[in-house]
Amino acid sequence: MTHPLALFRYCPECGSPRFEEHNFKSKRCADCGFVYYFNSSAATVALILNDRGELLVCRRAKDPAKGTLDLPGGFIDMDETGEEGVAREVLEETGLKVDRATYLFSLPNTYLYSGFTVHTLDLFFRCEVERTERLTAMDDVADTFFLPLDDIHPEEFGLASVRQGIRRFIGK
Repeated sequence: MTHPLALFRYCPECGSPRFEEHNFKSKRCADCGFVYYFNSSAATVALILNDRGELLVCRRAKDPAKGTLDLPGGFIDMDETGEEGVAREVLEETGLKVDRATYLFSLPNTYLYSGFTVHTLDLFFRCEVERTERLTAMDDVADTFFLPLDDIHPEEFGLASVRQGIRRFIGK
């Protein structure tokens, strides 16, 4: 896999082509001295249980991992908290309104977006939602449904951090 910094060839400050590797996670412009650090993007993952203790699961409508299982979530927007980001993503993808989001843990991941590998830090939240009968697949979700925890197989989830997070959450 090509390091993401290899895709940045010109200094974003002055436009110089002398934008060179500074260290593993940054580039420095030899002309103006600007240093760019390639940091992870923040993303959210929602763990939502219904009254029967079943986990809300989605089927991905788009690549990467189109057709595989997933959990609601996505990138956090600028000026959003993690809690605001997970609530917005859950609403956009499922139609459910988050009443409470409790941070659980985080996991690093990579996510291929438009041919570009984005390094992410996925923040996992246990979310409590209003009535689950309003559940609707929307946005980049093809289907949403609840699964009993005993019927969940982490290997069916398409994204590495979600597989790892599911294992951690359900103890498999």
